[in-house]
Amino acid sequence: MAKEKSGAHRTSIGGQAVIEGIMMRGPKLIVTAVRKPDGEIVTDKKDVPKSRKSKILKLPVIRGCVGFFDSMVLGVKALMFSASFFDLEEDENGEEKPKKEPGRFESWMEARLGSEKALEVVMYISIGLSLIIGIGLFFMLPTLIVGAVSNLIESFLPAALYNWSSLIKTFIEVVIRIIIFIGYLALVSLMKDIKRTFMYHGAEHMAIACFESGEDLTVENVKKHSRFHPRCGTSFLLIVMVVSLFVFAFVGWGPEDAEWYVTLAWRLLPRLALLPVIAGISYEIIKFAGRYTNPLTRAISAPGKALQHITTRQPTDDQIEVAITALTAVLPEVEGEDKW
Repeated sequence: MAKEKSGAHRTSIGGQAVIEGIMMRGPKLIVTAVRKPDGEIVTDKKDVPKSRKSKILKLPVIRGCVGFFDSMVLGVKALMFSASFFDLEEDENGEEKPKKEPGRFESWMEARLGSEKALEVVMYISIGLSLIIGIGLFFMLPTLIVGAVSNLIESFLPAALYNWSSLIKTFIEVVIRIIIFIGYLALVSLMKDIKRTFMYHGAEHMAIACFESGEDLTVENVKKHSRFHPRCGTSFLLIVMVVSLFVFAFVGWGPEDAEWYVTLAWRLLPRLALLPVIAGISYEIIKFAGRYTNPLTRAISAPGKALQHITTRQPTDDQIEVAITALTAVLPEVEGEDKW
């Protein structure tokens, strides 16, 4: 294991880019820092829920499963906070104008639940829809594609010339899943607003790397560090897809001679049920890769870091200032309390 310089350590602090800002999560605080249109940096501070400090939730694999869904909730809350400061939208001529009034559904929700409760309901609906779309696009679609292609080939070729094993089908399924994932990231990275979010993503990584190196958190110091970090959400999702190959290999593809809906259910339902397990295992792998520096961990981190060429951009000084503000706010009072 490579030795680290004096004062340096691997931190458990992590973050997420939001609209014109960054959310950082420390041992005790969750802070979202946003730069308003007038240039002011505002922060939203919340305590880490006590339930998340339970010893049971810190057990290997379980902590990864809980952390995956927990990060989605925290991320949506941070996004909603950051979005609240941007009340202008562009018209056809590119000029800013006030956003439209809330629709009937939003007004109905606020009238019956109150604004805070309505926002909470909308938040959980958003999380649910995101999960449905994500699972459908990145997990269900590849399974359906492989099943359809397999059935099509079987109908034209005799069994002696065509005999894909369950493992080969699962491997092709994972390859298709990764292609869809990378293609999706490449497409959304072309959007103007997403590009800026990816710049904040880069600032988040650089600020954490600067802190882990033991240097003072200044703009000049942060700029010296790489925007590619082994402990990144992008890397985590990529590891999830690779781990799914080994987990789904034990599931199989179901009885080939059964009714189509029985075979389809056999293929899809176990994959859905095993997603929490895959998330938990993937968390342990990325935790290991983020804690140590050796040839094995560098090999594990390499694909995720390569993918960060898409999901991160070099930030501006102003964006780095926001990252420093968020990170500084979550640093523990007791030195070393954040060690991973």
